[in-house]
Amino acid sequence: MKASNHPRIAAERVSETRLWQRLMDLAVCGATGKGGVNRQALSPEDAAARRLMVTWGEAIGVQLFTDEIGNLYLRREGTEAAAAPVVTGSHLDSQPMGGKFDGAYGVMAGLEALYAMHEAGVETKRPVEVVAWTNEEGSRFQPGTMGSGVFAGKMDLAEVLAVRDRAGITVAQALEAVLAATPGVKARPGGFPIAAYVEAHIEQGPLLERAGKPIGVVRGVQGLRWFAIEVLGEAAHAGTTPLRHRKDALKAATAMVTALEEAMHDDTDTVRFTVGRFEVEPGSPNTVPARVLFTIDLRHPEAAVLDRLSAGIAPLCDANARGCAVTVTQTTEAAPTIFDPAVVETIDRWRRDLGFPGMEMVSGAGHDAVYLARVCPSGMIFVPCESGISHNEIESATPSDLAAGTKVLTAALVDLANR
Repeated sequence: MKASNHPRIAAERVSETRLWQRLMDLAVCGATGKGGVNRQALSPEDAAARRLMVTWGEAIGVQLFTDEIGNLYLRREGTEAAAAPVVTGSHLDSQPMGGKFDGAYGVMAGLEALYAMHEAGVETKRPVEVVAWTNEEGSRFQPGTMGSGVFAGKMDLAEVLAVRDRAGITVAQALEAVLAATPGVKARPGGFPIAAYVEAHIEQGPLLERAGKPIGVVRGVQGLRWFAIEVLGEAAHAGTTPLRHRKDALKAATAMVTALEEAMHDDTDTVRFTVGRFEVEPGSPNTVPARVLFTIDLRHPEAAVLDRLSAGIAPLCDANARGCAVTVTQTTEAAPTIFDPAVVETIDRWRRDLGFPGMEMVSGAGHDAVYLARVCPSGMIFVPCESGISHNEIESATPSDLAAGTKVLTAALVDLANR
């Protein structure tokens, strides 16, 4: 069998039925009443999902490993065992009222790719590994993307292990309990060299569904800036204080938001501008508001645009302060991520070769692939989700779209692993 034929042969062995059933079986771990999952990081539900992964991996003889932060790896050996592996995966943890496809699809797609290679008898030069990254969501322990962040050397392991949840349990304590649930999994250090990384994921947005295309070839991830804006006015009696003598923090804040909304207008609808929190004090119906705190989430795939728009926030707030004092503080920054052109081209070439309509796109949400892109050539594959809904119990996707993404993933992995 020629190695050049391996990608297609393996992709053709992807089973839509098996993939769907695995996703449904996994969704039992932390199932909620509305069809979603509550499977937060390093919880008993997360441990149950990991046990399923171990069982499914053992059935085709893969090697099982975990590292210092609890990332779980399923390794299919290549003909050159010492070669850096090609890796795929995502995460098993969820939001408290999350869906059963976010993250889980990427792990199950990777597992199905290993099954397809196994059943097709396809050999690869490089090993192929599937990874379930620890705590991508950040719902129980903050920040998110802990597993990939530690792996990439961008988060300090000791600091991460010391993080506590609301009940006071540390990551280290929760991790110990989860690892005890899979005693046969060997430990090995993380941070090892990777030849290439490809992550499959539901889009978590509506673009693919609206375009009627099953495959999104992701060329990058938007950068983001978060800001906190504090507006300080003066509390006063609502019935006795004339309007012209007031320092109304709420009116000033709403004027700022209106001006910012206009400044962020983008005919291409690429800019993402969100005011997600709006707090008013003292919160009394007959008192002029004395303080407002609101937040801004600003995203764009180009760093220069983010710089320009960010620089305009403070001047616009000052111009609309209406006698109040205003403080603008940037609280978070993440640079845009550009995926490796060769990996992106490989994904798109196999998408075309397998006959699936698709489109290039930029991810609006962060993923583990952002950290992997800092240490190895990386890319992502998106598939549609119903109405673009995610982080929601009603999150849904079709078996055919999930299988299409898995076939493209499988072919791309085999191709990359034979280089």
